[in-house]
Amino acid sequence: MFNTIVDDALALGYNLLDKGLVPDAIVRAAIRALSRQRLREINSGPFASTHEAKMRWIEQVRARDTIADHTAKANEQHYEVSTNFILSCLGPYAKYSCCLYPTGKESLEEAEVLMMESYCEKAQLTDGLDILDLGCGWGSLSLYLAEKYPQARITGLSNSATQKEYIESAAKARGLTNVHIITADVNTFKFDSSTHFDRILSIEMFEHMKNYKTLMSKISSWLRPKIDSNSSDSLFFVHIFCHRTIPYHFEENDGWMAQNFFSGGTMPSHDLLLYFQDDLSLVRSWYINGKHYSQTCEDWLKRQDRNITTGIAELEKDAQAQGREGEHGRQMFYRFRVFYLACSEFFGLNDGEEWGVGHYLFRRRH
Repeated sequence: MFNTIVDDALALGYNLLDKGLVPDAIVRAAIRALSRQRLREINSGPFASTHEAKMRWIEQVRARDTIADHTAKANEQHYEVSTNFILSCLGPYAKYSCCLYPTGKESLEEAEVLMMESYCEKAQLTDGLDILDLGCGWGSLSLYLAEKYPQARITGLSNSATQKEYIESAAKARGLTNVHIITADVNTFKFDSSTHFDRILSIEMFEHMKNYKTLMSKISSWLRPKIDSNSSDSLFFVHIFCHRTIPYHFEENDGWMAQNFFSGGTMPSHDLLLYFQDDLSLVRSWYINGKHYSQTCEDWLKRQDRNITTGIAELEKDAQAQGREGEHGRQMFYRFRVFYLACSEFFGLNDGEEWGVGHYLFRRRH
């Protein structure tokens, strides 16, 4: 009886969220409470117990059959949502990941560029390289690098056909001829054995992955082998959002976020990738406070609200094209609002010291 009452209350609450009828202050307070609950759940008490639980989690991840779960769901929830709607929320470079606000006064456009410039520096990019943008999203980094390094050859790999369509049209409009986009599932995709890259960069794709051992092995095989002691190392740079100490899965029964935006997702810990150095060895890591992501989401939310009329119209048009009720478009609009609100509060919790962003540079083992 009690469970039925709880389920009915949740269903009512989710329905109100889908209609935009829950005040933002209440949504924010609820997210902060749920985030603190999550912290209690992942904390096993004494360090020895917490560490043992973490080691078991890592061993289970290593034993998984697939690199990623629910890849079609990721498209449905994020990557094949109406491109025009997504662009109405993001900055001019369409960067759908954490941006960088060193002073807190930067515009979204400035914060996009500052973060991408940090990738260039940390990944030791120069012109003329063969570069793979793994999980390229709407092409923010691929297009930025193609403009910055006109002699470089940029390949983007995305799970979404609509993202490929957008990036190719944007490259054509900008007169860029050094961008090539591939649509494929990282679980099964393989480059030709003769294809190698000097640099591979992956921005917020690993959070959709599970078996990091297999994934890192595959990435290593795509990096150019070192010919002799005089040749330079090929490098892999990755940007992930993460918890500072504990990794965990997003399970379907976790609630609204897991069901609507992160099915099959993973929250890595900042040190997680250090346990998967079979084929790649760590050169350097960095940590970025979660307040940067919180501010990114606040900027996305402001743009979404500013473009509410066109945003809903684009989502309704997209829903009708897919044979869904037009009301589905309005529902998606308000779900994205809650998503941005939730992520802002989540990453901003405890002054941004619980969840944040990790950057890592790896070299191929020879």
